[in-house]
Amino acid sequence: MRQRHDQTEIRIAAGSTVDVLRTLHDDPAFRFEVLADVAGVDTGDSMQVVYHLWSETTPDWLRVIVVDLARDDPRVPSATFLWKGAEWMEREAYDMFGIVFEGNRDLRRIYMPPDYTSFPLRKDFFIADDSARSPGQGVRHMEQVHAPAESSAPIRRSRAR
Repeated sequence: MRQRHDQTEIRIAAGSTVDVLRTLHDDPAFRFEVLADVAGVDTGDSMQVVYHLWSETTPDWLRVIVVDLARDDPRVPSATFLWKGAEWMEREAYDMFGIVFEGNRDLRRIYMPPDYTSFPLRKDFFIADDSARSPGQGVRHMEQVHAPAESSAPIRRSRAR
């Protein structure tokens, strides 16, 4: 456990997710009844899932980080059994990072097209062109250059009197 400003952080293994979240939610000593956010993280070496929880029993937010998920098949149990609102947040993490939330009844794309085969926020996401180069080096092929639309109305200029 680590304290940072007004937030306490704990790191857990994927196998402990259900027990830890259930205890934090149900135990009267904790009562973390508000799930503010679920987010995916790609560290470059492994994947993580981050939960931000709030309880009226403490002034601190709690950050729960599920660490060391396999990059080739990141899986963690769904939190929808405690917080129904987790469904959409888990869908977003699935859509952007490819993290599978086992038990989520509606784990499908939320932003990307249904037939999209990649996960845009992963560090190994392939970008078709070098997006790191400066704009001064020209327009990348994936960008469109649009000329200003022709206006049929004459340009009016104001005269100083």
